[in-house]
Amino acid sequence: MTTPEPDLLGPEWGHGPDGVRTRSASRVVVLDDAGRVLLLRGSDPTRPGTDWWFTVGGGREPGEDPRTAAARELREETGLDVDPAELDGPVWSRTAHFPFLGAQCRQTEEFFVHRVAEGFEVDRTGWTDLERASVSESRWWVPAELAGSGAVFYPVDLPRLVGELPALWTGPPLPIT
Repeated sequence: MTTPEPDLLGPEWGHGPDGVRTRSASRVVVLDDAGRVLLLRGSDPTRPGTDWWFTVGGGREPGEDPRTAAARELREETGLDVDPAELDGPVWSRTAHFPFLGAQCRQTEEFFVHRVAEGFEVDRTGWTDLERASVSESRWWVPAELAGSGAVFYPVDLPRLVGELPALWTGPPLPIT
């Protein structure tokens, strides 16, 4: 008898009716006073050579509302401890489909915005083992650099979207891909 492989994705991942691994997530677009956006460089430990840049955030815990999850993820992934009410948005929403850790995944996301002073540095103390294994770098990007960098970003239209964010979001979340 073989021992089943541990579920590397984590307890917040369920299965949709079609069998695809599914979760709800909250993400945070962190901007600084210089107009730069903080992104994390991720990879799939089961697929060497893959990498992409993405916003701070992750899965919601059972019963957790999107804004509270965004503030929690911001604290865990950057060290910033903010009141959920201080987050702007949600500004965007999307459903992403992607392979990760050998599974097909579907993630429904809401994006919030948080602004910080220039010079903020990420504190990795709250990172999980999976984040330490799959996130290699954090970097501040000038929005104009994004499009010409040749790097892969998620969401794919991130360079344009970040450049179009107003100083304060007042509308419903914009559906994005």
